Amino acid sequence: MTGQRILVVDDDLHIRRLLHGTLSRASYEVVEAKTGREALERAAADHPDAILLDLGLPDRDGLELVPLLKSQAKVPLLVVSARDATDDKVAALDLGADDYVTKPFDGEELLARLRAALRHHVNAQGSGAIVRAGNLRIDLANRHVSRDDVDIHLTRKEYEVFAELAKAPGRVVTHTRILEAAWPLEYDRKIEYLRIVIRNLRQKIELDPARPTVITNELGIGYRLLADT
Repeated sequence: MTGQRILVVDDDLHIRRLLHGTLSRASYEVVEAKTGREALERAAADHPDAILLDLGLPDRDGLELVPLLKSQAKVPLLVVSARDATDDKVAALDLGADDYVTKPFDGEELLARLRAALRHHVNAQGSGAIVRAGNLRIDLANRHVSRDDVDIHLTRKEYEVFAELAKAPGRVVTHTRILEAAWPLEYDRKIEYLRIVIRNLRQKIELDPARPTVITNELGIGYRLLADT
């Protein structure tokens, strides 16, 4: 049994019951909140290990709660919302959400994403500046990337993009966030710059660049590094 406690924030009783059943069958302990105010109270009192947050709450927009809950609880937060617009997804992720699941959702997929977020959170606490993705090793402290102890030479821009993904292993990093990190002095940051760098990166780090398994696309939103830690 996991024994981990999940805070479910949703004003829809049917969804809360559905999530409660799905999480309970997977041996999670579930606490619930129906409003933004309750969510903040429960996050402080119940010390959850992760939070599932709906955006359409009766007292405030869930997007406002993302940074507040992340700052207060310092645990993985997955948005579970019927809003499927790219702008909402990008906003939630830029505000600190670890993942975004659109309603209606598949219970097994939701559990898989939750497990991944919890695993990466634990690993990030203990892994320091070393991130691993299969046989790749990214040493963020020394700006060094290798595969099976063989150095992989990256240009400065390639490394900056790769490092931004490695700082959030397993999470979606939005185009805007990567562009701001890798092109900080550019006024007119173009997504085409990023696509070119990602293409070049994949040529160097993917075993099959045509079928990437390390850096994956989140269509219209950003990229995700599928890391072990």
